[in-house]
Amino acid sequence: MRFVVLIIFLTLCPISIGAQQNTAYRDSIESITKKIYKNKNNGNYELALSEIEKGLKIASSINAYESIVDFYNLSARLNIQYKKPVNPEIYLHEAREVLSLYKYNNGKALTAILQAYISAKNKRNSIAEGYINEAFEAVDYKDKSLLNTILYYQGLTYFELGKSAKAKSIFQKMIPPEHKYEQQFLSAATQLQLANIYIDGNNYESAKILLDNVMRMAARNKFPEILLGTNLLKYEIASESKDFHAALLYYKKADSIKLKYFNPEILRAQNEAAYTNEAQFLNDVIARMSQDEIEQQQKVNISKLTSVLSSALLIIISLLTISLYRNNQIKFKTNDLLLKKNRELQTAKDKAEKAMRAKGQFLSTVSHELRTPLYAVTGLTHLLLEEDPKESQKEHLKSLKFSGEYLLDFINDILQINKIDANKLIAENLIFDLQKTLEDVVYSLKQTAKENKNTIILDIDKNTPKKLVGDPLKLSQILINLVGNALKFTENGKVIVHTKLLSATEDTYKIHFEVNDEGIGISEDMQKNIFESFSQGSIQINRKYGGTGLGLTIVKSLLSLFNSDIQVKSEIGMGSSFFFDLEFKAPDPAEIEQEEEEELEEAVLKDLYFLVVEDNKINQVITKKMLAKKGVNCDVADNGYEAIELAKQNNYDLILMDIHMPGISGLKATEEIRTFNTTIPIIALTALTLDESTDDFFSSGCNDIITKPFKPDLFYKIIGNAISRTGSKV
Repeated sequence: MRFVVLIIFLTLCPISIGAQQNTAYRDSIESITKKIYKNKNNGNYELALSEIEKGLKIASSINAYESIVDFYNLSARLNIQYKKPVNPEIYLHEAREVLSLYKYNNGKALTAILQAYISAKNKRNSIAEGYINEAFEAVDYKDKSLLNTILYYQGLTYFELGKSAKAKSIFQKMIPPEHKYEQQFLSAATQLQLANIYIDGNNYESAKILLDNVMRMAARNKFPEILLGTNLLKYEIASESKDFHAALLYYKKADSIKLKYFNPEILRAQNEAAYTNEAQFLNDVIARMSQDEIEQQQKVNISKLTSVLSSALLIIISLLTISLYRNNQIKFKTNDLLLKKNRELQTAKDKAEKAMRAKGQFLSTVSHELRTPLYAVTGLTHLLLEEDPKESQKEHLKSLKFSGEYLLDFINDILQINKIDANKLIAENLIFDLQKTLEDVVYSLKQTAKENKNTIILDIDKNTPKKLVGDPLKLSQILINLVGNALKFTENGKVIVHTKLLSATEDTYKIHFEVNDEGIGISEDMQKNIFESFSQGSIQINRKYGGTGLGLTIVKSLLSLFNSDIQVKSEIGMGSSFFFDLEFKAPDPAEIEQEEEEELEEAVLKDLYFLVVEDNKINQVITKKMLAKKGVNCDVADNGYEAIELAKQNNYDLILMDIHMPGISGLKATEEIRTFNTTIPIIALTALTLDESTDDFFSSGCNDIITKPFKPDLFYKIIGNAISRTGSKV
């Protein structure tokens, strides 16, 4: 019996001794943790570092993985607090490695919030937000020490992200914080950060109250870092308040604290300790990797050669670790330089964008203001020409009409360039008749051709399909600019517009366009610059032939919307050839049939009843007279409010709505009319600016848009189509 009892005693004895030994180690870890916090907060960086090393050795010896993670996090916090040049992320990376093998939510939460703060410091804002969410998903809200630490670093993170209001709210809720080891320090640090936020917001009184409290706590508990920060903030407040005596006093106190706790010799010693610790830490990591590799080699029986190569690799890594100090110094200098350059580039970018916006707004406003009187010029000229003027007057009226249209083209070129620069243009996909589009371009330039005794010849490839899907308006703009240029620089000659089908598939057609002239030609030097804005080759050419010098710039920019480019061949005295290729989609036969059904001739407008909404008296007279010539009766409203009342009282067949008016705009008036009448056609009359979008007009309830100043034929056609679509009495 005694023998059995002896056997049981000897069996259980090692277990009991091991349990007692682990308990002693854990008590030692608790004691070391208290010392770390005390040394960390009392300015003893090197002692705190030494205690962390000691704690890590004990925790590793008993496989206390939670304590290992805690010591890694403390290492990161220590270097963050003392702003050491070592990278705290190496400690957090090792903490992550341990956490990937062992579940420890509190350690995971603290690691994540520290990574959030470091990411914010390095301007990785979106990453910082992700780490904050990870921290609060893992944290145990019952552990007040951990919760308050995480809240403190969350506040610091938001402050670094520039979200002072969020940081302020967090710090205010924390007071007074609870913490097992550093309640006083955390309270003082929180109030110091809050005072800093108050000072940024010029709330000096609240900041003073907090700083007085912080000063007492820091002095009583010997927190040199807090004392230094408090005196510097008090110095800042006194300087702002012009209390220079007090400012000098606080400055001297801050200087005294620096001299005692943060002088160059102490900082040098701390930095050396930090680098030594980092190197030792990396060597430990390497040693652990080496041990793991040796164990793996034993398991799989790797050859001696592999072992030698692995050892050599570890030696190289060790040598690289030794050079870490110098590399870090170079890295910090480079980062400072990059930050400075980035700030300079950002400032330059902001200035350039501001200048571009100002230029665009100015040109947009000027073009809009010029279009309104041009409406009167072109409209009155049209009316006078239709009223059978004398033969001696016709020449003057035609000259006036030409001058008005020339000025309008100039304004349109300026606005077009700015729309292109502002990325306001998009390519449309509409079914159109290519031959008709080309014929319209030639017809619109016939008068220009006659002035220089030129002939325009249209040469269309017979294999080209009749209907295509593309943007006929922008194609017309491209060709009008090219043909117009050719006519300008040619006298007593021919301008030929060629099209050739290059390739065809089931879905797409590729077509070659070419404009040839017999003009003065372009030298090789000039060909390099003719596609730049306001470029016409020379001052003499500009004076002789006129123009804005924007035509080819617009052509190049419009073609870029279709992934195409303009090319030129020319010789002096031998004429010029401009050519480009475009791809078009093949239309669906059903869509072609529907398109043909929707093509309407100008409607008969006689005896209709319109409302004209226009604040400009001259424009009222012109619009009313143009409609009267077609037998249309009109009411006129001077503003949007009057238009709404007249639309309620009368049954109009159509409303012509000016957009830019005093009081409420035409768009607002249209929206109000649509609340009680959803069927009446409403057509917007506007001098489109750079900032306006046609989507805004249609979303407000407009059926169509007429851009001022307009051509009479287009004016009547748009009105007729609008009435026909709504089934009115035309």
